[in-house]
Amino acid sequence: MLEIGSLVDGKYRILNKVGQGGMSVVYLAMNEKANKQWAIKEVRKDGVLDFEAVKQGLVAETDILKKLSHPNLPSIIDVIDQKDSFIIIMDYIQGNSLAKALAEYGALPQENVIEWAKQLCDVLGYLHSRKPPIIYRDMKPANIMLKPDGNVTLIDFGTAREFKERNLADTTCLGTVGYAAPEQFGGMGQTDGRTDIYCLGATLYHLVTGMNPSEPPYEIKPIREVNPGLSSGLEKIIMKCTQRNPNDRYQSAEELMYALEHYDEIDDIHKKKQKGKLGFFFVSLAWTFFFVGVAIWGYVSAEQKKKENYDFILAQAQTVEDYYEAILTDPSRAEAYLGASDYRGLIDFLINDGKLDSNESGYLSKLKAGLDDVDSSGYSNTVAVMDILKRENPEGYAKVCYELGETYLFYYDVGVEKDKYAAAALWFQYAKEEYPIAKIYCDISACLQNIAKYYKSEQYAKLSEEYKTLWLQVSALNADVLEYDEDLQVRAWNEIINMFRNNSTEFCEATSKEEVLALIDDIEEKSSAIDNSFLQSTIAGLQDNIATTRTKIQSVKSDK
Repeated sequence: MLEIGSLVDGKYRILNKVGQGGMSVVYLAMNEKANKQWAIKEVRKDGVLDFEAVKQGLVAETDILKKLSHPNLPSIIDVIDQKDSFIIIMDYIQGNSLAKALAEYGALPQENVIEWAKQLCDVLGYLHSRKPPIIYRDMKPANIMLKPDGNVTLIDFGTAREFKERNLADTTCLGTVGYAAPEQFGGMGQTDGRTDIYCLGATLYHLVTGMNPSEPPYEIKPIREVNPGLSSGLEKIIMKCTQRNPNDRYQSAEELMYALEHYDEIDDIHKKKQKGKLGFFFVSLAWTFFFVGVAIWGYVSAEQKKKENYDFILAQAQTVEDYYEAILTDPSRAEAYLGASDYRGLIDFLINDGKLDSNESGYLSKLKAGLDDVDSSGYSNTVAVMDILKRENPEGYAKVCYELGETYLFYYDVGVEKDKYAAAALWFQYAKEEYPIAKIYCDISACLQNIAKYYKSEQYAKLSEEYKTLWLQVSALNADVLEYDEDLQVRAWNEIINMFRNNSTEFCEATSKEEVLALIDDIEEKSSAIDNSFLQSTIAGLQDNIATTRTKIQSVKSDK
């Protein structure tokens, strides 16, 4: 097993163990240079009867995930094949599984379950639309992570497979009894997208009833027999998902998504039918044809005009050009930059690996100059997208500029401190009125530029005055950051400590060693008081940085 505190591949520091299965152990690790957390899954030869077979399964799983990019799926960052183990570096998903939520609370709120079901439908639709389609085959509460923001992530692709059209049947029975569709149990046909529909239906049954279909009596019955207060519309959806014959289920994730989005309408239809109004049958039949027609029309229309559909483009975005296309589709919206509940934005896409390199910085710089919009005739027109956003959505513009400033400040992979602040200030300057902390960062940047200039020209008197100004600005940052969220506080404090460490003698001369140590102590006390489990490893890194910097400050010889 990996040791806590050890370094994997020279860059991933093991923080603690977060989970263990029959064959593998999952650790939380920190890329210290990028200041970003990752999950590390280790499978060792020890205790595994057929390690090569297990390894082939893991290779297949990682090969599948490497091809995928979806906000509700984890990303594989690295695979390390060692002599005695197989290690996978992947996104660290904060939160707990829905299986844990069921164990703690029992049946979960119907409204929440339906929202999660929509997200999972979107994931399945994405997987089934790959070429070739990817069949997940192991949907269950234990494989669904509920994140702090209320969204879910689908994990564990160990049983997923690529659909082969000529296969008459699957060769291996994979999946979890109770949740698995009948065709997953050898000799009953090949698994396809409808298999995942069944598994999702069984999962929804468990979530809203608290009844585990993989435990006695091993059945999925109408949910209102368990809880009469549940929706009859949702009951019908679950019963259709879990039909034994795949032809009797929803035939696609899109079809199921539509049903989930209109479950309350299905519910109303059922209630009216219960009243025995004969005439309603014909009305409901007409409405059914109408909604089916609307669904078909909407699907065809979306396919024909998807380049003009902002949300569709972002939900499928896999390249920077996709995000540019969404921005050009509607320059007045900020979601393409910042993301939304259903998809991530350009900023998160670029810093997915925990840093912003020079090429990725170039993609952001291009936003200032404008994006080229090429029409069907090949004519290119430069669109000033940021100017349009500023004019039509001032609040969104300020938010985008502020987030871009933070991206450069906390993720820009450049070795010179003043260059990082200068790049951040180019964006912060447009958010100073709405975000007071942005003004402080701009002032710090100006100070750092002056310090570099006075060093070069050997103007030491001016240099001394500039460090006194920088001390005041850093002190103001320490006070102002308390108005923001805890994650930003920790990041800002880490910047302050880094500045003290890199300029220890200069700060002690600008004020006094005692005052610098007092501010360091204040940061240590405030950060230690933060009770946030998701930030503990980051805070621990800050505390280590504080200890190193305090020692360096204490060693400074001062005439004061």
